[in-house]
Formats: sequence, C-alpha cells, structure tokens
Amino acid sequence: MIASNEDSAVNDPQTATENLATMPFMQHLIVLRKYLFRIVAITLLIFFCLLPFRNFTYQLLSEPLRQQFPASSTMIATDVTATFMAPFKLNLFVALMLAMPFILYQIWSFVRPALYEKERNLALPLLLGSISLFYIGIAFAYFITLPAILHFFMSVSPESVAPMTDINSYLSFCLKLFLVFGLTFEIPVITLLLILIGVVSTQSLIEKRRFIIVGCFFVSMFATPPDALSMIMLAIPMWLLFEIGLVFGKILEKRKQTIAHKN
Repeated sequence: MIASNEDSAVNDPQTATENLATMPFMQHLIVLRKYLFRIVAITLLIFFCLLPFRNFTYQLLSEPLRQQFPASSTMIATDVTATFMAPFKLNLFVALMLAMPFILYQIWSFVRPALYEKERNLALPLLLGSISLFYIGIAFAYFITLPAILHFFMSVSPESVAPMTDINSYLSFCLKLFLVFGLTFEIPVITLLLILIGVVSTQSLIEKRRFIIVGCFFVSMFATPPDALSMIMLAIPMWLLFEIGLVFGKILEKRKQTIAHKN
C-alpha cells in the first residue's frame, strides 16, 4: 500500500520518498482512508445536487427509445418501486461519472509519491487521456450506438406486437452499454501501458494483428446484444482504437531509441 504522509511531501519528491519508506502499514491505511472519504463525499454531494433532476435525467436517457416508439406505445413499470428506483439508480451513475475526474485525481495523489519522476511525467497524460476516452466512449454509445440498436430492434418487431419496454430493463441495458463502450475506449491507453512497461512491443502486436481483430469481434459478441449490428459497432471501434494505440506506441519506441542512442 502506498501513500503520502503530508501534503508538503507530495510537492517534494525526495521528502515523499523518504516518508514512504518509513511510514508504517497502518499509516498508509489512514492516508488511504482520507482519500476514500474525499471520493465518497464528493460523489454524494454531486448525487444530492442532481437528485431533484433525476426524472429529467431519465427523460434524457429514454429519449432515443421514445423516438423509436410508435405513437401508441409508452414505457412501463412492472414493479411498484421502479418509477422511483430507476431514476435513482441513474442519478447515482451520473454522479459517479461526473465525479470520475476527481476520483482518479485522488487515486493519482495517493500513488504519486511511490512513482519516479519519469513515471509521473508519463502517468499524468495517461490519466487525463483515460478520462477523456471514457467520456468519449459513453458519448459514442449514447449518440450513435444506442439509437442505431434501438432502431434495428424496433424495425424487426412484428406489426402485431406493441413494444413497451420496462424502465428498469431499459436502464440496465443502457448502463451496461455505456460501461462497455467506456471501458472499450480505454484500449489505446492499455496498449500504451503494455508497451511502456515492456510486456509487448509494437512489432509483436503487428504480427498478432489478425488475432487481435478476431478477438475484438469475439469480445463484442459477448459484450453487446445478440445482433450483428451491435457487434460490428463495438468491434470496429475496438480495432481502430487498437490501431491508434499502436501508432502512439511506435512514437514512444522511437523516442526511447533516440534517447538510448544519445546516452
């Protein structure tokens, strides 16, 4: 377990390293508790600030589905508590998403004293990149993937069947989709990390490209609804994001080689 003892030590790498080496295990836990308390506090604060708007937030989430409904169809609640719990759960999810930069910053502050200066310089851009990519993945799922999937399922529905989706089922479907795409868009960061720590090289990834592409389709087959459109809309971005990570990986490797030749 790693942590910083004092805020001043965070600003002084040498002091932080010395404190890290001498701090007892319980002291690490105490400092970790401080960061966890901050994370919980800011998440709850955002949650309660958004609580009055929970029904409006759910209206925004359900907009892509309601646009696909026939005029005679509506969303339904099959449970007595669903009309309260579904917006409540969505509100908590939105609060976590909005608090994510702060959460990751607290994690960064906790592990920062244990990193070397070179690792710190690389970790912060990767941290910012991972946050941005996670949000981009959720936005891609909401604005592009979700409407396309809903339109496909509505278009293949028999004419004698009136689609009326349960609000809890729709919420679970959307949150799963958002998390899958948010995590999927972290592929460039994961690729760069694997290259940086020496687990793989860009050349080995290039040689295994065909297997990685097949793996993208294999993963998307289990992570998305059981239709070809959903699978393609996840697998192709996964492949493209892998290629982006590979390009940046090549740049990092060339920079490493240049520094090594100079030394």
